[in-house]
Amino acid sequence: MGYIEGADRAEVLLFPEALDDYITPENPVRFIDAFVSSLDLSELGFTRAVPASTGRPAYDPATLLKLYVYGYLNRVRSSRLLEREAGRNVEVMWLVGKLAPDFKTIANFRRDNLAAIKAVCREFTLLCRRLELFGGELVAIDGSKFKAVNNRKRNFSEKRLERAISAIDEKIDSYVESLDEGDRTDDQEPIVKMPTADELREKIASLKERKVKYEDLSKELRESGEKQVSLTDPDSRSMVTHFGVTDVCYNVQTVVDAKHKLIVEHEVTNNPTDHAQLSVMALKAKETLQVEKMNVLADMGYFDGAEVKKCAAAGITTFIPKPSTSSGTKRGLYTKDDFAYDRATDTYTCPQGQSLTFRFPARERERDIKYYATPQCRGCPAKHLCTTSPDGRRLTRLVDEDLLDEMARRVKENRQLMKQRQQLSEHPFGTIKRSMMSSYFLMKGIKKVATEMSLTVLAYNMKRVINIIGVKELIAAVG
Repeated sequence: MGYIEGADRAEVLLFPEALDDYITPENPVRFIDAFVSSLDLSELGFTRAVPASTGRPAYDPATLLKLYVYGYLNRVRSSRLLEREAGRNVEVMWLVGKLAPDFKTIANFRRDNLAAIKAVCREFTLLCRRLELFGGELVAIDGSKFKAVNNRKRNFSEKRLERAISAIDEKIDSYVESLDEGDRTDDQEPIVKMPTADELREKIASLKERKVKYEDLSKELRESGEKQVSLTDPDSRSMVTHFGVTDVCYNVQTVVDAKHKLIVEHEVTNNPTDHAQLSVMALKAKETLQVEKMNVLADMGYFDGAEVKKCAAAGITTFIPKPSTSSGTKRGLYTKDDFAYDRATDTYTCPQGQSLTFRFPARERERDIKYYATPQCRGCPAKHLCTTSPDGRRLTRLVDEDLLDEMARRVKENRQLMKQRQQLSEHPFGTIKRSMMSSYFLMKGIKKVATEMSLTVLAYNMKRVINIIGVKELIAAVG
């Protein structure tokens, strides 16, 4: 048997007369065209949404927006690659009417319409709400690190700058010593070829210039109060990504609805941790979903009494496991969990049956706390199992720790929900990073990066909704 034969390249072909014949009714580009055409770009804030009466005609912002939405939906994010697709891709030709803007025009459009592009993402989120694609009862909040346009070698902390300056001083001393050695042995033939005096002086001058730059950076850090500085992308920060690996990234926060795993809200931050993000993201999601009550799942990184209190006041029920932060565990001592709290008497009971009563209030790290102790510690036979302090064991309790105790009971009674949290929050991040190949940013600066993330979230949500209800139904919804 032979092989499947292809067509002869010299054969004359009769192509369809219309470009539209190449685009099937269920092709996603038809919805992209309908969705962008339904938007009021002037109201959203796009530049040149109203054509100028004089001068050379500009590209319609709708055309360039369609091009970007198509690109992010199909793993083509670079302006140069989008330029190439416009000249060879039949779907893109259909979408933009055979126009072929150059890469600079494409890149400038994204740069000049940061807020407007983010508004487009929100318009699609509101469309999903109108189509009742959000459940609104249960959401998961999580953060993930996305690589920034900044090499690790161009990110400095105060300690790293100190080490770099110290290393430069050592090199300068070494070169100066080599110069002195050369002066002493000027008449002798060197066994190994060494740099000339002029070359050494150039190296020393170069090192001194670098030292001045590092000293200036160190001064800026101290004056600004920041813990680190990035040279290529000043807004990016060094963060621990996974398995202890450190890279220069942004921390992307998302709120994912449980019904169809659609992203309700997202935010780009340069905070290396998820601390203090819970209430911000939960309240934004609640407003977007327009619900009175909502359940929120999150991991230990969001555990914070003040944040839980803000959510409770807004009718948001949180499910966050309590992290183990006691140093006594490693030393084999009793932890706070070994002490039983009685809310009625406001006392703790230790494993030996003694009561620790309230002693005094305090404020530490912007938190209102209460201290508990007992005089019985001094004569306790199990003191060596409890504390190494000569004054005995002290316990601290947040003023609003009752909320955390209540949440701990909820988590214990709803273990299945915590398993569901991982399924909800990790699914979008996995799809975005692996399937959509968007684990890194192309732009610099948190405002530009936030817009880039909005395009990514728009593409993710659009892809899922097309799979859920289909292109024709979506076109009918915006028509």
